[in-house]
Amino acid sequence: MFDARPQHNEYLRHRSAQFRQQVERRLNGSLTEDEFRPLRLMNGVYLQLHAYMLRVAIPYGTISPDQMRTLALLASKWDKGYGHWTTRQNIQFNWPKLVDIPDMLDALADVGLHAIQTSGNTIRNVTTDAFAGAAADEVTDPRPYAELLRQWSTDHGEFQFLPRKFKIAISGGKTDRAVIAAHDIGLRLVSNDRGELGFQVWIGGGLGRTPLLGKVVREFLPVADLLPYVEAIISTYNLAGRRDNKYKARIKITVAERGLDVMREEIEAEFLNRRAVFTGVDQSLLAELKNVYAEPEFRVEAEGEYEALRAANPAFRSWTDTNLSAHRAPGYASVTVTFKAPGQTPGDASAEQMLLLADLAERYGHSDLRIAHDQNVVLPHVHKSDLFALYGELKAAGLATANAGLISDIIACPGMDYCALATARSFPIAQDIADHFRARELEDEIGKFNIRISGCINACGHHHLGHIGILGLDRAGVENYQITLGGDGYEIPAIGERAGAGFPAEEVVPAIDRVVDAYLELRETPDERFIDTYRRVGVAPFKAALYPANA
Repeated sequence: MFDARPQHNEYLRHRSAQFRQQVERRLNGSLTEDEFRPLRLMNGVYLQLHAYMLRVAIPYGTISPDQMRTLALLASKWDKGYGHWTTRQNIQFNWPKLVDIPDMLDALADVGLHAIQTSGNTIRNVTTDAFAGAAADEVTDPRPYAELLRQWSTDHGEFQFLPRKFKIAISGGKTDRAVIAAHDIGLRLVSNDRGELGFQVWIGGGLGRTPLLGKVVREFLPVADLLPYVEAIISTYNLAGRRDNKYKARIKITVAERGLDVMREEIEAEFLNRRAVFTGVDQSLLAELKNVYAEPEFRVEAEGEYEALRAANPAFRSWTDTNLSAHRAPGYASVTVTFKAPGQTPGDASAEQMLLLADLAERYGHSDLRIAHDQNVVLPHVHKSDLFALYGELKAAGLATANAGLISDIIACPGMDYCALATARSFPIAQDIADHFRARELEDEIGKFNIRISGCINACGHHHLGHIGILGLDRAGVENYQITLGGDGYEIPAIGERAGAGFPAEEVVPAIDRVVDAYLELRETPDERFIDTYRRVGVAPFKAALYPANA
């Protein structure tokens, strides 16, 4: 069984050596770009607008300090000094030279990281909650199950050439923070009436040009049946999924066309066959993984001067109000470090910032770091007595922006600044919106507000799930931005509703401004979030605000 832990990474070096030979052949002309394309994609290498891009897998977003330092090395030695956090909890390097990528893969292998299956029609990086193992509302830590899925799926012989790419997410909290409804397979850890642990299984979710929310195919799957059942789902899809049209090849289309009941019947039949060949090795491995992911030895001590420091320092208090999440252990909090500071490209992290985070995790965070799907970084375990010192070091490095979950904490794909598929820019729009509401000093008054931006119909910015979603398109050579309203990937999964005609780039900020002003007028209390107001009053008043000439 595949295992990329540092003590078992010879396979990764083998893959790197293999790719080095392929790169040499591409550079000397023995391979054309068309011939090289499937080989590079198997190693996470894309050809973007200006250069090759390397996408590195960070399994379920969990990363150690030494691995983070290796990412910093890649950024400083072989790129332009930074990387970009993705919505799949990975990192992308946008400027490597092709000749250097095998060296980058070698460096990754030294710490048990790789770029396998970060592209192509395979099972992509398994994702989960960035607060896994820490969240106060957690049923159980989903990471052992995510790691089990990762080891099983990586280089799985049957699933290397699926009809289309395939994404799995797993959530362990009572609140879904892994957006399972928007995945090909979504897994939610639950307890049944007898107190037994298992999974609620969703299939057929996905975004892109045909956004659909998943459907529950199994209300309760025993933990021991996880791998054979997931294998049965993917096997059924592999046979039934369309290969005649890549836009109709995802499992969401297969479920929509054939019906959930038909899919369930075939999955259950295949499951019985698959389960019979699982001998228990998966459960033995799972037991080992639960030990690997046992919680750290949390300190049992007072919070010290935490509350007094909050009272005496307004900036620190503001940061703790926005960037901390409740922890399961007394005296602890989870810290979100946002990469959405004023003037910053959303989701970009410099080598220096990566090195600092590695150091801070060792000093204050039990050597644990997480990449969140909102393109931020989480220190999941920080004792409250250390928070002021941590805040001071983050502030000195420009990483203490108090905006986690606020209107300036915008998810944005690279868009036309980098991506060859993009039809419009994303980053400048995100920066303009954030700057505008900071200038109006409205962030705190607005409260929790989720804006997501995609630079093309592929929806890598997950715009369909934003309270406000923005989709950049090309209209006769001019960038045009469609706005959707009412999306949600968390408490009540919902695909945003397209509001109407799009806007040119210079009109996007005024349009969002009108929507926000309408919300501030319509909400019943200062604590009523935009999404709650939207659900209460409907889309009509917000459409009227967006298109006042039509009102």
